Amino acid sequence: MENETQLQNYKLALWLSFITIGYNVIEGLLSVIFGMEDETLALFGFGLDSFVEVISGIGVAHMVWRIQKQPNSNRDQFEITALKITGSSFYLLALGIGLSSGISIFTGHRPETTIWGVIIGGVSILSMWILIQYKIKVGKALHSSAILADANCTKTCLYLSALILVSSIFYEITGIGYIDSVGSLGVAYFAFTEGRESFDKAKGKTCCSSCSCSV
Repeated sequence: MENETQLQNYKLALWLSFITIGYNVIEGLLSVIFGMEDETLALFGFGLDSFVEVISGIGVAHMVWRIQKQPNSNRDQFEITALKITGSSFYLLALGIGLSSGISIFTGHRPETTIWGVIIGGVSILSMWILIQYKIKVGKALHSSAILADANCTKTCLYLSALILVSSIFYEITGIGYIDSVGSLGVAYFAFTEGRESFDKAKGKTCCSSCSCSV
């Protein structure tokens, strides 16, 4: 009975990783499309960040599958490579968005509207909160520090969603153009921290800005 329950929890953990991947694909597409249409750099950058999260999510799904097969095993080459690709992508994203934000502030660029940032940011906060709760629940049930670390790392996505929501609301209320650029700088900051954390993990650490580090 205990083994059957454990198997169900591993299946749930795997499904949660698949749901995370699927959600990020949809979120990324919508954010990039509406970000381009409304000329909001913050939402566009948020969408690109979601696509990088897909790469990370594939690595997490593989991690859950590996732990299910061999609970005491260490990261394999696939996971390490995925983490390095994810980290590099986040660094490039941070650089690109940072430069674009500086140009937007200098030129006084103003988005058409940020209403989609409000909608997508709000939906993302709710979705990430639900995913975090389930990941914590299954991580505790399996006594898996790796799954719990992934749940804590999902909090970064929650904070990023909150940033998009707040910056989008402030722009809709005030109409001040540089608010969108400041929001995109926040996206660049989170992308940089996520990149650093990915490389830390590749070196053997389960580290997040929202959790402690352990080998």
